[in-house]
Amino acid sequence: MSQLEIETILCRHWASHLQTPVFLVDPEGNLLFYNEPAETILGRRFAETGAMSAAEWSTAFRATDDNNVPVRPDELPLRVALSERQPAHKRFWIVGLDNDRRYIETTALPLIGQAGRFLGAVAFFWELKD
Repeated sequence: MSQLEIETILCRHWASHLQTPVFLVDPEGNLLFYNEPAETILGRRFAETGAMSAAEWSTAFRATDDNNVPVRPDELPLRVALSERQPAHKRFWIVGLDNDRRYIETTALPLIGQAGRFLGAVAFFWELKD
């Protein structure tokens, strides 16, 4: 992994102090970090999963719609924020790495650094009670 930009380092540090689940990816969509509150929803500690490629995380955390039809990876808010560099929002079901199914709502934002540098994206998400 290449050296991280200061804004990305600060975003990770900030996320580590939040109670809101946060998922942080680089410009290629590679998972850089998710915080402790996200671990409960995703079903595994970040220390156990570590960094993942976009292809890995977008299929490891299986997303489905209300009819249990898989959500295409390019429809996930984080992937939309990356590819279109605009905010995205969606509700869907996720099966975490613990095999528990949870209904979540996600808002993803592109991360734009100083001088307009594209740094990746961040997703904030939370579990909904069905």
